[in-house]
Amino acid sequence: MPFIVYLAYRFLVDGKAQTLLIVVGVAIGVSVQVFVTTLIDGLQKDLIAQTVGVQAHVVIEPPREEPRSVRPTETGTTVVSRVARTSQRMRSIDGWPRRVAAMARVPGVRAVSPKVSGPGLGIHGEATSSVLIQGVSAERWNAIVPIAEHIRDGRFILEARDTIIGVQLAEDLGVHVGDRVRIETSGGRGDLFFVRGLFDLGNKDANSRWMVVSLRSAQTLFDLPGAATHIDLAVHDVFEADRIAATVRASTGLEVESWMTSNAQLLSALRSQSSSTQMIEFFVLLAVAMGITSVLVVSVVERRGQIGILRAIGTRRRSILGIFLVQGAAIGLVGALLGCGLGAVFARTFQIVTVSTEGVVHSIDFTATLFLQTIAIAVSTGLAAAAIPARHAARLDPAVAIRNG
Repeated sequence: MPFIVYLAYRFLVDGKAQTLLIVVGVAIGVSVQVFVTTLIDGLQKDLIAQTVGVQAHVVIEPPREEPRSVRPTETGTTVVSRVARTSQRMRSIDGWPRRVAAMARVPGVRAVSPKVSGPGLGIHGEATSSVLIQGVSAERWNAIVPIAEHIRDGRFILEARDTIIGVQLAEDLGVHVGDRVRIETSGGRGDLFFVRGLFDLGNKDANSRWMVVSLRSAQTLFDLPGAATHIDLAVHDVFEADRIAATVRASTGLEVESWMTSNAQLLSALRSQSSSTQMIEFFVLLAVAMGITSVLVVSVVERRGQIGILRAIGTRRRSILGIFLVQGAAIGLVGALLGCGLGAVFARTFQIVTVSTEGVVHSIDFTATLFLQTIAIAVSTGLAAAAIPARHAARLDPAVAIRNG
C-alpha cells in the first residue's frame, strides 16, 4: 500500500467516530440528490410523454390567407383603409406528396404523415357532439401518434367507411364498437361510418373530440379530392423540434409549428423544475463540502504533532498534502456509494407508495450514467473540501507543530 494512502487510512481509522459521522452525512446528502434527480426526471419524462405522445412534434400547414385592400385610384387623393382578417378556409398544401417525400429526408425526422383535419359534427340517434375529424393514412399516422397501442375496445382499422373515436366521445354519443355514427361537416356533407375501435390517449381533448377516419374519407367529407391540409412530423429528439421546424419553415415558406411552441407554458414549468433541482443539488453539495472540510480541519488540529514529526523526518509537503486529499476523496467515494444505494431505495419506496395509494405509476429510471456522475461529483467535492485543510497541514512548521502538538 502506498505510504500516502496508508497514512490517510490510519488517520481515518483512528478517528472512527468523526469518520463515521461524516460518511453518513455524505451518504444522506448523496441519497437526497439521487432521489430528487430521479423523481424530477421521471415526472418530466411522464409529462412530456403524455403531451408529445398524443400529438405530432411538428405540424405543417398552408400559409395563411392575408386580406387585400382595394384602394380606389383617384388623382391627388390618398385612401387609407382598414382591412379585417378574413376567416381561414380549409386548403390543401400545394404539391404535398412531393413535400412529404422531402420531409422524410430532413435530418432528425423520424416519420411523416399527410392529414386532412377539420371540424365536424358526430351524430348518433338524438345525441350530437362537436368533433375534430382526423383523416389519416393508418400506418403512417400510427408512427406519429401510436394510437394502435391505446385501443381500449375493438381494433385499429381505417377502411372506406370506418372510424375510431375517443372513449369519452363514445360515452357522450352513446356508441359502442360496431355501431354506426354519422359524421357531418360545416359544408353540409356527411356520411355514416362504422365504429371499429375506441381509444384512450390519456388526453381529454383527444378522447372527447377526435374521430379518426381514412384520408380518402376525410377528403370526400370536406370536398377536397386528393388534398392534404396538414403534414405531421415526428422527430427523434423531441427537444430538437423547434430547430427542425425552423429549418422546414425556411425551406418551404409554409406555416410550421412545433410542439415546443404550442406548449410553451409546459416547457417553462419544466425548466423551473430543473432549476429547482439544480439549486437543491447545489446546497446539498455545499453542506457535504462544509462537513468534510470541518472534519479534516479538526483532524489537522488534532494531529499537528504527528504532522510535525512526519515533516521532521523528511516527509515532503506534497506528501502531507496528498494524505488529506486522499482522505477527502475516500470519504466522498464511500459516502457516494452508500448514498446511491439509499437514494435508489428511497425512489423505489416512493414509487411503490404512490402506486398503492394513488394508483399512479411514476417513471423511475436508474442509469449507470446517473450513478457514475453522482459518484464523480461526490469525489470531486471531497477533494475540493479537503484542499483547505490539506494546504494548512502542508504549511505547518515542523518545530512549531511538534511543540504545540
